[in-house]
Amino acid sequence: MPISGRYPAQALSRFAAALLEAAGAPPDNAALVAQALVDADIEGLASHGLLQLPMYLERIERGSVDPTAKGEIVVDAGARLTLDAGNGLGHVTAEHACEIAIARAAEHGVAVVAVRNAFHFGAAGRFARRIALAGKIGIVMANTRPMLPAPGGAEAVVGNNPLAIAVPAGGEPIVLDLAMSAGAMGKVRLAANKGEPIPEGWAQTAEGLPTRDAAEAIKGVLLPAAGAKGFGFAVMVDLLAGGLSAGGVGAEVQPLYGDLSRPYGSASLIMAIEIEGFRPLADYEAAAAGFADRIRQSKPVPGAAPIRLPGDRAAEARKRFDGSCALAAETLAALHRQAHRLGIAIPESLGG
Repeated sequence: MPISGRYPAQALSRFAAALLEAAGAPPDNAALVAQALVDADIEGLASHGLLQLPMYLERIERGSVDPTAKGEIVVDAGARLTLDAGNGLGHVTAEHACEIAIARAAEHGVAVVAVRNAFHFGAAGRFARRIALAGKIGIVMANTRPMLPAPGGAEAVVGNNPLAIAVPAGGEPIVLDLAMSAGAMGKVRLAANKGEPIPEGWAQTAEGLPTRDAAEAIKGVLLPAAGAKGFGFAVMVDLLAGGLSAGGVGAEVQPLYGDLSRPYGSASLIMAIEIEGFRPLADYEAAAAGFADRIRQSKPVPGAAPIRLPGDRAAEARKRFDGSCALAAETLAALHRQAHRLGIAIPESLGG
């Protein structure tokens, strides 16, 4: 039986890629998705890491995800484009959308790529950061199946709809990445897998009662972050991502872990803003870095942890990376089961 521990990240990436290739993904698509999932685990975002891979593989088997698709431009208006993802692997089509946005922003000063028929792409911040590393401001958002009630409601009517914004800062970008729920569904699923409670204020049961039981939260609804404010942001992400792409909005987006034979139907919006033209890029980066340093050096309350900016925790995890990656026993066991199903050898370093 696999145990929780630290495993070689390179072995995990190769193993995940082999599983995806065995399921029908071309090598470049498989490698991209595998690396993105392992990167999430390295950064401490287990809810967006290899935990998701067994579900991806099962969706490929059921036909709701096309592992070969990269996405096709179906509307091209220069700085405004629509990409039909064709139910491809989410990280692949989001990366393609980022490449388009970066190139068109360099040409037009700004680019907006609306994506429909999309699949789960993990952490939105990965793609906003990708754009910021190219010297542009990145804004990425996506919708999910309804998980949040309106204030005072007991019925899920809008998704937890993540939003990420990243700006260049002369080195590591400053990256805000948040879902509109008090806690991400991936973290709730992780708690459920471990049999652990979730924090108070994260969820309600299907009957509208507060709960710390992760399993009950999955059957019920998540609560918006900051109440009506989080709910309002979630509504607007749906109308921007789903509305502009002519893709799914609200309940048109399917449960990620529901009927695995039915396409997810998510939508996203990926924007790149060219800084040159407003002001020199180096000036902007220096201003952003100076502001960031001022915040990090601000006075903390007694006994508090060091002050961080959005994205600092993940950046620190990348700096500490020693070649190994923490993985829960439940996640590794699920990958072992998929390997047996697909006829893939399990590396000795991963418990094979």
